[in-house]
Amino acid sequence: MTRIAFIGGGNMARSLIGGLLKTGFSASSLSVAEPRADARQELGREFGVACYADNRQATADADVLVLAVKPQIMPAVHAELKDLLVRQRPLLISIAAGVRIDQLERWFGHALAIVRCMPNTPALIGAGATGLFANRRVSAEQRAQAQHILDAVGLTRWVDDEALIDTVTGLSGSGPAYFFAMVEALEDAAFAQGMSRETARALAAQTCLGAGRMLVESGEDPGVLRQRVTSPNGTTQAALESFSADHFHQIVARAVAAATRRSGELAAALDDQP
Repeated sequence: MTRIAFIGGGNMARSLIGGLLKTGFSASSLSVAEPRADARQELGREFGVACYADNRQATADADVLVLAVKPQIMPAVHAELKDLLVRQRPLLISIAAGVRIDQLERWFGHALAIVRCMPNTPALIGAGATGLFANRRVSAEQRAQAQHILDAVGLTRWVDDEALIDTVTGLSGSGPAYFFAMVEALEDAAFAQGMSRETARALAAQTCLGAGRMLVESGEDPGVLRQRVTSPNGTTQAALESFSADHFHQIVARAVAAATRRSGELAAALDDQP
């Protein structure tokens, strides 16, 4: 039985724990280190997993260690756990945004198998999208372990260049916020034309949900689907021409590039951490 320990019991850890339990993992194989007493009590009550205030207690005998903490917390975590991990050599899975493999190796030990991944918040409802990258010490079995853990909350894709994890951050990691911003804009536009906010929001949200399902379930190219709903000289064409005039593609490209760049900057800020 694979034993998985989580350092940090926040939303992403909760979603992974819930997903693993639904896929058949036993609660007795999972443990969580969480400093807040109320969060520990809630995790134990909801999932039946062992919860600890102490990182070392939670990590004892773990085959897989999931680092589910904010990047700035990582130096404190490694100071507490490095000697234990050097002895145990678990598979280390990091979901900390912007933290590079070489930084994790420097902090936790160069002999460790490490997978860096970037999930997103729809993992909370089992509809996440996660990019993964493994260092050269990750075996085929460990790679499958990491993918199984993240598969529990949605779609997974491996990338063969770690720099692309920053691109994943700019695409799907931050992507849900772009979607919410689009729904906000659609709602505001309809409200400005006299529609109630409740109706505008419901129609905008359902439209985006339906379009997303069509894209995923059909397997069609998004350009093909766009063309099918665009009649010559019709309403959709008028809207798309307006998007084009405002350089929609360039706006999105700059936004993704900005998020990607910021992911790299967050990592660079940790380079001087001991």
